[in-house]
Amino acid sequence: MKFDIEYVKLEDLMFKEQWLLPVVVQDVNTKEVLMVAYANKEAVSKTLETGYAHFWSRSRKKLWKKGETSGNFIKVEKILVDCDNDTLLYLAFPTGPTCHTGRVSCFFKELTV
Repeated sequence: MKFDIEYVKLEDLMFKEQWLLPVVVQDVNTKEVLMVAYANKEAVSKTLETGYAHFWSRSRKKLWKKGETSGNFIKVEKILVDCDNDTLLYLAFPTGPTCHTGRVSCFFKELTV
């Protein structure tokens, strides 16, 4: 099923209501969800400028480029924006494990009863 794409500009994102937006990162080839992180306007702008995923570290309170210490970069192919302009989906090519645990995806646990 195909759907129509609408185009959104950086200034249309809902940073004014919350300074961080959730970002879901999905592998372009496998469609596996790799991670969820947060981005401020500067991080999204850097991602657009460089083609590599940048996020805002809530714990370190600073901008970071995914892979800057591990070497496991995320090359962003396309950025999709949800209907409310407050969540982003990075369709990407990972260059190694995405999770800090060394796993391909951060989603390797299943919730049980």
